[in-house]
Amino acid sequence: MAKDKDDAKAKDDDKKKVAEKTEGQTEGEGDAAAVKPKGRFAFLNFSRKTLMFVVAPAVLGVVVLGAGAYFFLFSGGEPPKAANGAPGAAAQVAIEHPTFVDVPEILVNLATTGDKPAYLKLSVSLELKGGEEAAKALEPVMPRVVDQFQTYLRELRVEDLSGSAAMFRLKEELLRRVNMAIEPVEVRDVLFKEMIVQ
Repeated sequence: MAKDKDDAKAKDDDKKKVAEKTEGQTEGEGDAAAVKPKGRFAFLNFSRKTLMFVVAPAVLGVVVLGAGAYFFLFSGGEPPKAANGAPGAAAQVAIEHPTFVDVPEILVNLATTGDKPAYLKLSVSLELKGGEEAAKALEPVMPRVVDQFQTYLRELRVEDLSGSAAMFRLKEELLRRVNMAIEPVEVRDVLFKEMIVQ
């Protein structure tokens, strides 16, 4: 009988310990539940200081980028003025149209090593910088331009004129020579109208 009492007392002690343990766990869990948020956004548990250090620089960065974009896009200076000097949407910007002058057709014999002669017939147009005034200034010195072209072209061989790279070299050399011959007038480009090698 004493044994039964001891067993009963041990069981009661075990029950008390289990009950105390369970109460401690529920209280601890209650504290943890109060600290840890539940739900989908539980990982966003920030303190106010942390939020201030994370959100404030992000907001400041957005404001600075927005201000920079505004000044970049909308501070282009003064709008163009119309011909009468008044600013407005109908203001037209002066566009310089290119001026072209034709060089008289050139026919030269090319340098050859054989008995059969080779000829080059060349017709070019010059694109001038400076408009009609430049065209008027070029007119009196056109014989000098033709002379420069003929002396250069007579030194060429048929092989020097084959292929697109040769055409590019020829164009660059003619442009260099014409600009030397007609200074201070400036030629922007030499345009081939006709080129025949026979």
